[in-house]
Order: sequence, then structure tokens, then C-alpha cells
Amino acid sequence: MVLDLECLQEPVENFYHEEELREEENFLLKQIMIKFQSLKKNAHFQIVLKNKVINNDLFTVYRAKNFIKNAKTQKTIVISFVVRKKTGNAVRRNRIRRKIKSIVQKLIKMNNLINLKYTYIIFGKEKAYKETYNSLFEKMEKSFKRMNNNQL
Repeated sequence: MVLDLECLQEPVENFYHEEELREEENFLLKQIMIKFQSLKKNAHFQIVLKNKVINNDLFTVYRAKNFIKNAKTQKTIVISFVVRKKTGNAVRRNRIRRKIKSIVQKLIKMNNLINLKYTYIIFGKEKAYKETYNSLFEKMEKSFKRMNNNQL
């Protein structure tokens, strides 16, 4: 039984190369990591709800300039994810929230479409539960692009 040393070394080298790429990617993501801060007071919600809106059949996005003093650091974004109580049970509501939250995290990391100088409220709707992640991502991306281009 003869072992070919080149065949054994090649997978090991590929493994280490892939590991290095993953570590670089994780390092970049850690640098971009942004903390989410939610609105707590009813008065804060009212201020944002009086301002700009993008409406869709899957979600609605409200935004206003940052007015919270603690949120003026660069690594935080003030954003709240809201789903009406009439939208099914808690499992459905939480799944909609999780979908939208992960899409927002991805948009912040990938495209920088979400401006950190604004406070956002995103209302998830019942149709978002059955919608696939990719189509929901595309619609959210288009909405934020439209919001940034129009400078509502």
C-alpha cells in the first residue's frame, strides 16, 4: 500500500486556506457589527410615526432624524420591529420579527442602505409570514433604496 503524499497535502492546504478566508470575513463582520437599540417610550414612537413612511404589502417603514442622545454613537442604530397583535399567535409574530430583523442586519452589513443617522420603526404585516426570505429581502432593499434616493 503506497500513500501519495501530494494527495494528502492538497486537502489540508485547501482546508487552511478556507479557514483563513472565514477568519478574515468574520473579522470584517466584527468591525461592522452594529448594535440595535429599540424605542422604549410611547412619546418616542409618536415622534417617529408622524414622519416619513414607505408602505408595502409586506411591511411599513417609518423614519425620523435621530433625537435620542444615547444613540448618537456610530455603532448603534435605533430601530424597532413591530407586529400587530391581530397577526396570528406569538409564534407567527415573532417569526415575522426575526425575518425582518435578519434582513435589516444583512442590509446594514452588505449595502449600507440603512442610514444610522435616522430612527426607524418597521411594521411587519401578516403576508410577510408566508413570504420567502429572498423575496422579502429584495422588497426591503428596494424600499430602502427608494427611501434614500427620494430623501423623504
